[in-house]
Order: sequence, then C-alpha cells, then structure tokens
Amino acid sequence: MRRREFITLLGGAAASWPIAARAQQPAMPLIGFLHSASPETRRDQVVAFRQGLKDAGFVEGENVAIEYRWAGDQYDRLPELAADLVRRRVAVIAATGNIATALAAKARTTTIPIVFMNSGDPVQAGLVASLNRPGGNITGVSNMAVELGAKQLGLLHELVPGDALIAVLVNPNSPITESFIADLRLAASAIGRQIEILTATTNREIDAAFAGLTQKQIRALVVGLDTLFLSRRVQLITLTTRHAVPTMHPFREDVEAGGLMSYGPSNLDQYRHAGVYTGRILKGEKPAETPVQRPTKFEFVINLQTAKVIGIEVPPTLLARADEVIE
Repeated sequence: MRRREFITLLGGAAASWPIAARAQQPAMPLIGFLHSASPETRRDQVVAFRQGLKDAGFVEGENVAIEYRWAGDQYDRLPELAADLVRRRVAVIAATGNIATALAAKARTTTIPIVFMNSGDPVQAGLVASLNRPGGNITGVSNMAVELGAKQLGLLHELVPGDALIAVLVNPNSPITESFIADLRLAASAIGRQIEILTATTNREIDAAFAGLTQKQIRALVVGLDTLFLSRRVQLITLTTRHAVPTMHPFREDVEAGGLMSYGPSNLDQYRHAGVYTGRILKGEKPAETPVQRPTKFEFVINLQTAKVIGIEVPPTLLARADEVIE
C-alpha cells in the first residue's frame, strides 16, 4: 500500500473514532416528573426541584434529562401518565403534587425508584412501611399537612373568638380529605367550635361554595391543602376578599399573593428536598433504606394589608407569634 493511501486510510479511521466513542457513551439518566396539577401554576416548584437536583450534582440538559407529565388536576389521568413514564423506562419517577400521584406511580412499578413530594401520612396511605425504613422502591418528602389542620384551626379560632361557625374547604376527591376532616373535627370539638365542610372540585363549585357563606353565617375559613386549590389561588383570594372572610391558607405563597394568614412548611423548600432525594437515588441510594423526610420548620405568616381590606383587626398576641407580618 502506498504511503499516501495509508495516511488517507488512517486519517479516515481517526476521524471516525470520536463519533464511535460518543456513540458508546451511556445516555444521560432520564427522570420522570409526574405532577397532579398544571405547569402554568407550578413553575416555582419545578425551579425548586431543579435546584435540588443541582445541589445533588445533576443539571437538566447537561447530565440528566426530565420527562414532564401533568394531570391538570384530573386525578383519573394519573394512572396512565404514570404508566407512560414506566414505558419510557425512566431511571426515577418524581411523583409530586399529592398522594394520588405517588399511589398511581407505585401501582405501575415495583422496580423503578419513586420519590414522592406530597401531603398526608405516607404510612397511613400505604406508600411506605415506615418513615425511617420505607421498604420497597419508594421514599420521599412529606409535609404531613393533615397534622397541621388542628394548628391552623386554633390560630383562626384566636382571630375569630366566640362560637361563630368556621368552614373548611376541601376537595372530596383527594385521598387525604377524610383524615384531614377527622382531625379538624376533633380539634374543633376540643375548643368548643363547630365546623362546616364545603366541597369543591371545579371553579364553578368553588364559586358556589362561597356564595353560601353569608347564608350559613360562616365567619372564617380554612382552605384545605390540595393541588386543586393551589392552582386556583387567585380565585380563592379574590373570593375571600370579596366576601370579607378571614382565611387560613396552607402556604406563605398564598399570603404573599393576598391571603390573610398561613401556617405550614415551606412548599418550595419541600420541592428542593425532593430534587435532592431524586439526585441521591440516581447516585445509587436505595429508596427502601432512605428515610422519608419531614419538615422541621413551620411558618406563620400574616398579611396586615389584607386584614385592613376585609375589615378585621388582628390581635397583638397573634402578631407577636407570627414569623412574618406583611404590612
């Protein structure tokens, strides 16, 4: 073989080496992000989740890819969306929004790791065997919001003393609603109060629930923790302001948007932790041995601007206990 021909042949082979090497490189891991709500109202949560992934060493588009699936508050869509992610052979499913999302994912796979971020008791819901040793293929972050209902009711009781009727707005389709109502009834009985249960699953039903507030002489309202109500935050705040109803919300973001009061953990911090957990699972940690994380900090936030608008005076004792007062 002539020298020039040999060099040409070698050059052609050498030029192909980088392509072959790239072809042999393993594809970046794929995360399935499953949420019960819609992306339009969850941008901050996605950003927080990505930040958690980054804290664990993963950046979307660089060394990890994410497939997003959104149920749009239609919980009956969750099983098929979860099945689709399983068919895609994702490395981890991040089941976020509420327990219905995690239950749908768990029903579709016993092998793909699942990291949940939701409210309620994951043991009672059958997601994990225990908080410290979840067992199986699932672990995650739970804000245990059902347990917060009694505390929220107590704070609202201090704001609206006496025997006035307090209502609780819940989504009857949520898996945690029954436990949430049961805990609130016990708490209400302990302080000698009555609670009225209002249910809603659509914008129209939310409007209808508020239309009956005056007729039922409801003096205050607790908004249940559900992705349905988080998606309709603006509608709820508009209605509570229009009807001048003192309201307790689950997250500080509600109060920053114009709600009166909130008590609970940081929602965005919980999503960041879910991202960290997902990254840890990608690195090889086993869900069965990774304890479920619970919040250690709870925030009590009051919006005095809203108090002035609805014509209610917040007692100094409540203001002194608030972690933040928006003036």
